Amino acid sequence: LRGQLVCAAVVLRKDYEPSEKLTNELKEYVKTNTAPYKYPRVIRYLEQLPKTSSGKIIRRGLENIPAIV
Repeated sequence: LRGQLVCAAVVLRKDYEPSEKLTNELKEYVKTNTAPYKYPRVIRYLEQLPKTSSGKIIRRGLENIPAIV
């Protein structure tokens, strides 16, 4: 919707550390593989995604989780 930002929640592998360079690389990757207006303006690095007991991701719970960086 107009006025809302696209936000991505990313869980990194143990080999990677959150950084500004990685954030820019992710944004550029999405810009080149989708429409340029769809790229995430905000990227949040999480330790794990919130899941239900059956293993599904709780999307409405993503905005309440503090980011690593």
